[in-house]
Amino acid sequence: MNICTYSYEEYLQLVKSFHGNLAPGLIIGGFIVDLALKHLPEGEFFDALCETPVCLPDAVQILTPCTIGNGWLTILDFGRFAVTMYEKKGGQGVRVYLDAKKLENWPEIRDWYLKRKKKHEQNLDLLLAQIKEAGHGLLGIQRVRLDPEKIRREKLGPVGLCPVCGEPYPVRDGERCRNCGGESPYTEIAVVETAG
Repeated sequence: MNICTYSYEEYLQLVKSFHGNLAPGLIIGGFIVDLALKHLPEGEFFDALCETPVCLPDAVQILTPCTIGNGWLTILDFGRFAVTMYEKKGGQGVRVYLDAKKLENWPEIRDWYLKRKKKHEQNLDLLLAQIKEAGHGLLGIQRVRLDPEKIRREKLGPVGLCPVCGEPYPVRDGERCRNCGGESPYTEIAVVETAG
């Protein structure tokens, strides 16, 4: 059993290394990405759209060249466990999702995904075994077309220096950076001297 170019065991090692633990959602995400890639035309340049920020974007970043940083991965928090891989210019693609109708055959996966059991009540070994056994059998697939311009990341545009903190920021944000404009998550900042 492979997930893209990796054996199942190799993929689990990548998951642990990248994500920090064997997250069930990231393992299922590997099957989702694998199935999506199998249904894309060869040689096309594609982007990815995740409909959740939870686990699934990590599978896309591990298994494809699509990352948040390069702008080829977009995350829209619709709360649905789905990935769409689509052709960059025309938007033709494939959407693969965790199919709720198929969860009844896999009670431990169903209870985990639908949050019917708290984490400490889950049988992780059984959950992981069911995920491995179910594989692509948990998934649904749809042919889709989307408008890439509706989800394309906005360009940074001109950059200026904030008159309050002196750091560079996109001038489209206003007269000062968003941090100095009151959106800061920091309650305290202290300068640390660095060598050099």
